[in-house]
Amino acid sequence: MKSEVISKRIIVPASSIDIRGHVNNLVYLQWCLDAAEAHWISKSTEDIRQKYVWYVIENNIQYRASAFEGEELELQTWVHSTYGVKSERHYKITRLNDNKTIVDAKTIWCLLDGKTLRLTKITEEISNLFA
Repeated sequence: MKSEVISKRIIVPASSIDIRGHVNNLVYLQWCLDAAEAHWISKSTEDIRQKYVWYVIENNIQYRASAFEGEELELQTWVHSTYGVKSERHYKITRLNDNKTIVDAKTIWCLLDGKTLRLTKITEEISNLFA
């Protein structure tokens, strides 16, 4: 069920650099989570966002290269699959000047009822947002 790929370009700010002089690993994770949230917001209505919330239950990140201040990166994300209460989302971060993959990542999200915070099966309505 791979969904459309959503892309965002990032110029690495100084605030993302750690003591080793490259982007901190936690920053990559935050960028991925921010992209997922932006994708959800762009596809859903306020009513749907009140009715449902997503929680991350697993992160998997492969760091393939370093990125540095001032570099332009492209972050891509897409929903790979949905099943039961879970959704698997993938990410790829690429340095644009040499097309080098910096990060490959995936997260497993679970869908919760917005009021009770209990697990809820992913409905066709939700799946169709990303189809």
